[in-house]
Amino acid sequence: QVRLVESGGGLVQAGGSLRLSCKVSGRTISSSNMGWFRQAPGKEREFVGRIYGLNSLTYYAPSVKGRFTISGDNAENTLFLEMNNLKPEDTAVYVCATSPRASPRGRADYDYWGQGTQVTVYS
Repeated sequence: QVRLVESGGGLVQAGGSLRLSCKVSGRTISSSNMGWFRQAPGKEREFVGRIYGLNSLTYYAPSVKGRFTISGDNAENTLFLEMNNLKPEDTAVYVCATSPRASPRGRADYDYWGQGTQVTVYS
């Protein structure tokens, strides 16, 4: 019943920006933990960042901190990932996920995942 659908991926030049969206149904993002992950071909899935709807607390991986921003539109029940100053190493499939826990500690704490949207950064 819980569904997450990502959109907004595409091809962008290094130094450019993209804004990804994650439309959520079956769970209210304003009272949930929402996370972004990414996975490049042949690589392990990597944590990007998360946000807790009740207090807006955010946490980012060191590789994206200062460049990426997570936010949400409660009226639309949609999560966003704003990506700035993109680098070729940011190329990956970006996936959103939701957790019923107040403080998820790892991927195992997320119970529903989207299918992902491709982001390709060229130099």
